[in-house]
Amino acid sequence: MATDYRFSFGPWNIHTGADPFGPPVRDEFSFAEKLAFYRELGFDGVQFHDDDVVSDADAAWAEQEQEAKRVKEMLDDQGLVAEFVAPRLWEHPNTIDGAITANDPEMRRYALDRSKRAIDLANLVGTKNIVLWPAREGTYIRESKDGVAAVGQIVEWMNALLEYDTGIRILGEMKPNEPMDQSYIPTTGHFLGLAYRTVAPERVGILIESAHAILAGLDPADEMAYTLYHKRLWSVHLNDQNGPKFDEDKAFGSVDIRRAFNQVRVLEKNGYGKNGEFVGLDVKAMRTQKKEVSTKHLRNSRLIFLRLVELVRSLDDARVEQLKRDRDYEELDMLIAQHLIGG
Repeated sequence: MATDYRFSFGPWNIHTGADPFGPPVRDEFSFAEKLAFYRELGFDGVQFHDDDVVSDADAAWAEQEQEAKRVKEMLDDQGLVAEFVAPRLWEHPNTIDGAITANDPEMRRYALDRSKRAIDLANLVGTKNIVLWPAREGTYIRESKDGVAAVGQIVEWMNALLEYDTGIRILGEMKPNEPMDQSYIPTTGHFLGLAYRTVAPERVGILIESAHAILAGLDPADEMAYTLYHKRLWSVHLNDQNGPKFDEDKAFGSVDIRRAFNQVRVLEKNGYGKNGEFVGLDVKAMRTQKKEVSTKHLRNSRLIFLRLVELVRSLDDARVEQLKRDRDYEELDMLIAQHLIGG
């Protein structure tokens, strides 16, 4: 039976257009206004950082609890669900040297305590998925940290959270660089290797972002296939990327439509979404967009995904298999190209 896909994005995907080289260029929508866009754009799930749920992740718990309950009410009012919560461990002054792998044990303790609070917030908004983006778990210079110890600290952090709440799942979202020069666990394979060393490997999986795989010089479809084999692909962040530069978060399929087609194909062929997994987007509107049209990147990415689903389902699979048997890959290459361009 064909998958009926559900889509998600985070409120940061509707943004003011600021980047490292320029200030905001359009006014911010309020959180309530952003939530109102979801159904209109065809989305059901909301991705959260802990400080998307609450205004201050360091505030007293009673204050955070009250805010999180209000957010849950807002989700319910809009008919939306929370997909995950990710502790934002890379922006705080305590984590400039990393969070999980900081040299200072007090800073590592801060990161763990904040991550536990993120789990508490996730329970309040109705999700058991906790995403780890190890943004600063790396080095600017190799001599600044003990690489062996750092890998162990990441496993210890996961174990502490898995034991803190036996209902959660941890989803690793790997990236090879930026903001750090080099990351300790830069790819899907690195993280899955660590997952099997935890106290509950069945509760540790993967969120694959297209751009992050491309930055590592890998094909996102192959990364997805590897993770699907392990039965650990629990979310995706679809977007696009114009080469191995900074993380661009372009609209899905806007750079390389064939690369996007193969991501959709591997998801579709392997039943992704049938167990409730979301097709998540992590895309940025172009800086040139005016506020009133600054959600088109979300609309476009979803529509491109759905059109590619149609193309995957209409591909002549019998012909593909025959060409594979014949090893006539030139003809297969042309078959796919013609299918995509309508020739």
